[in-house]
Amino acid sequence: MHQIHKSYFNQKDVTRIAKGLLGKELFTVVNGHRTSGLIVETEAYSYRERGCHAFNNKLTERNKVMFEEGGIAYVYLCYGIHNLFNIVTNEKGKADAVLIRALQPRLGTVHMLKRMKVDKLKRITSGPGKLTKAMGIDRKWNGVSLTNSDLWIEEGVKVQSTQIMAATRIGIDYAGQDAMLPWRFYLKDNEWVSKW
Repeated sequence: MHQIHKSYFNQKDVTRIAKGLLGKELFTVVNGHRTSGLIVETEAYSYRERGCHAFNNKLTERNKVMFEEGGIAYVYLCYGIHNLFNIVTNEKGKADAVLIRALQPRLGTVHMLKRMKVDKLKRITSGPGKLTKAMGIDRKWNGVSLTNSDLWIEEGVKVQSTQIMAATRIGIDYAGQDAMLPWRFYLKDNEWVSKW
């Protein structure tokens, strides 16, 4: 398979990237163990809208990696419990990102099960907090390059446009009217898509 080139993440249209990531394969190597999963659900965020941590290009300690050039990981803690994995996109200074919401496990499932402390694969990566735990992603990965590290994305499988569904994003009621943007994308009828 071919690793996704950094230039892919430098595109200016974050929704296009979020849709295009569906079917791509996310890989990690943690303690020598390789795991991977097909991306089946994403959410797009742009500094131009209120759902984004960097709305109006407001720089904080938490979101500062979002202002880097696209192609790095933005991992933050949600509700004090879950690490959520995002991919920074756009050019330096334009804080856009794509949240990876769900994966379909492929490689290293035995290690995923161990990390999740379960014995069945069912739905262990069907949500943004679950998939990071299963893949071994935590805040130590914040700011890490997706093209020069043990965290990367490959081509995966081809997805037809008819398979891609769009809906509103989850858990951003604070964003007012921007919460209604259809910026969540997922693969139709895929059992690994998160439940909301």
